[in-house]
Amino acid sequence: MQKTLSGNPDTGSFLSHGPAATGKQLLSADRVAVWWLLLDEIRDADWEKLDSILIDEEQERSDRFHFERDRQVYIAAHAACRGLLSYCLGEPPRNWRFSVEDHGKPELICPPGQPRYRVNISHTRGLAAVALAREHDIGVDVEWLQRDAPADDLAKRMFAESERLKVKDATGPEKLETFLSFWTLKEAYVKAIGKGLSQPLDAFAFDLETDEISFRDGLADTAANWYFERYRPGPEHLMALAVRHPDKSSLIVDPQPAPLTYLLDLAGTHN
Repeated sequence: MQKTLSGNPDTGSFLSHGPAATGKQLLSADRVAVWWLLLDEIRDADWEKLDSILIDEEQERSDRFHFERDRQVYIAAHAACRGLLSYCLGEPPRNWRFSVEDHGKPELICPPGQPRYRVNISHTRGLAAVALAREHDIGVDVEWLQRDAPADDLAKRMFAESERLKVKDATGPEKLETFLSFWTLKEAYVKAIGKGLSQPLDAFAFDLETDEISFRDGLADTAANWYFERYRPGPEHLMALAVRHPDKSSLIVDPQPAPLTYLLDLAGTHN
């Protein structure tokens, strides 16, 4: 079931009590933090500050984008990622380093003997998102609802049969939203398992009524170990989250708009 998210943080959430102090951490193994950042809310004067949160290599990459909107969404996604890590784990934003795993998935480098934190980012036109978990595989995906996509053709080529039929039966604007609802769930799962394009999208299927996954090969994965949520962070965007967890009933997911003031306050923080 899709959740409509407001721009106002939930005052009862674990993220609403402020950032972790140095030496403290907000995340347990049963907590997941999700931030999203709408680019329309960022002022022109703020972009230089957000860019300063990025490490040199990220700044160099952002400078290579031909279109300004692509540069800005890249900066927003990586600033939100570094900001969420600092907010939850209490270290300066430029301290975080990543390795690149098989299939190109970035993984946070954690000190030996310390908990392994897993982070995933996604961005689309006008929106960036980041999700963070402790020890557990995690993936997040966002999509822009105004995009032009041949929903029926793509679903026929790439989706499981039950999903293809749902897209086929949908009409009007509901067709694209149905297609992208499946797409965000599938991308979130694929990003969580770290297999990228090597994972066939028709090897598993989702039920949009329950957001539960099933596998064509029952031995490929364990559906009971996966938790999914879908969100509507704004009128033009969809977002989906995937978390592998052995006891979904104990999982606490905290989705919040990224606190822009906090991110701007991080500007200029160095190692």
